[in-house]
Amino acid sequence: MNAVASKSGAGADVEIDDVQSGALHPRPVPYVGKFVFLRVDDRHAGRALLRRLLPAVEGGFPSVDPNQDAWVAVAFTYQGLRALKVPQESLDSFPRAFRQGMAARAHLIGDVGESAPAHWEPPFGSADVHVVLSALSPDAARLETALTRARAAFTDTPGVKMIWQQEVRQLPTGRTTFGFRDGISHPNIESLGLPGSNSGEVPLKAGEFLLGYPDETGNPPPMPSPDVLGRNGTYVAVRKLHTKVAAWRQYLRANTSSAQEEALLAAKMVGRWPSGAPLTLSPEHDDPELGTDPQRNNDFLYREDDERGFRCPAGAHIRRVNPRDAAIIGDARMHRLIRRGTTYGPPLPEGVLEDDGADRGLVGVFIGAHLERQFEFIKAEWVNDGNFIGYPGEKDPVAGHHDGSGSATIPDQPIRRRLQNLPSFVVTRGGEYCFLPGLRALRWLADLKN
Repeated sequence: MNAVASKSGAGADVEIDDVQSGALHPRPVPYVGKFVFLRVDDRHAGRALLRRLLPAVEGGFPSVDPNQDAWVAVAFTYQGLRALKVPQESLDSFPRAFRQGMAARAHLIGDVGESAPAHWEPPFGSADVHVVLSALSPDAARLETALTRARAAFTDTPGVKMIWQQEVRQLPTGRTTFGFRDGISHPNIESLGLPGSNSGEVPLKAGEFLLGYPDETGNPPPMPSPDVLGRNGTYVAVRKLHTKVAAWRQYLRANTSSAQEEALLAAKMVGRWPSGAPLTLSPEHDDPELGTDPQRNNDFLYREDDERGFRCPAGAHIRRVNPRDAAIIGDARMHRLIRRGTTYGPPLPEGVLEDDGADRGLVGVFIGAHLERQFEFIKAEWVNDGNFIGYPGEKDPVAGHHDGSGSATIPDQPIRRRLQNLPSFVVTRGGEYCFLPGLRALRWLADLKN
């Protein structure tokens, strides 16, 4: 088993070869992919499925250049582990949020109103989602190669049924359905030999993202038992998010008087320009050269470069979900996530303001070792509340749940601007909490005897 040591010598060695490749490194650019949900109707069939899947799941980093390879990842819901007949003492050792599932905790994370589980796309939120497969690749040919082995595993195994699938791919523009470049920020994780996207970020402990290693508290996060099951695993929140692109464009048009003002307002709400250039470094206009430069487009801090938010508002989307070094209540380092967003559906043609009825949006994957203090904290305290930035009741202007009466503050001199009557631009269509085991744990699950 190969271990990757911390360059500083301060971190615990990580058994990187036992970590599923899909867990840690950024998605390729460009990318195509697929998500598949499986239901296990017989525990022996489910274990046979895992034995067939194992050759398709790699550990560690499959390539020096992550853009040159494809990978398949396999994760389980709590109901999935039950379907495999994992011993009850092991099931009971998982954290409460994972055992309850995302649908049961929807009110805590802001999935209410039209985003409530009652409106989710089947089979999200049901007891039928057991195994979650994901595959990503730089192109369709390599994706098909990766999927062929995985597909054979579940199509040739009676007692296992595919119940949902979603194709994802980078749009021709290379941007999200809202028109913004995504996938720019990636945390600097100690001991992995995988540099983060912000050179100013002090590396985070590996235990923030992997079980079995010290986290930012200096202690390993709680780990399911036995050790072979928990070690080198992590938790994943998978969410299908529908984007109301027409409503987004209509709101921008209604609250500005020119195309230039429209572009600036959108950037103030997001925190970046469409090219990916951050407002903190380019506050007046988009800078495509900066936006596409991976050495510069994420190399900034807020307390150092924009403490009062005159460039990037404190309530902007990217500043809420990653406050970096901002002086806020609590330690932002305790709430970092690996975020991986993938686009689904067709783009709304440029300039169109009316909804065409197409389903489009984002399948988001949020990875961390602590579901409650990472994903759920960010959703509850940073996305759907503004207390931590001094704006009680204000939600994320892009991703927050609004009912048409939302507001957002944009600092300016001499007078700040208040946006009013914000609608929801993002609607949750479904979500699941998953456990992504290490490779040894996958073999342990496949070899269960009861």
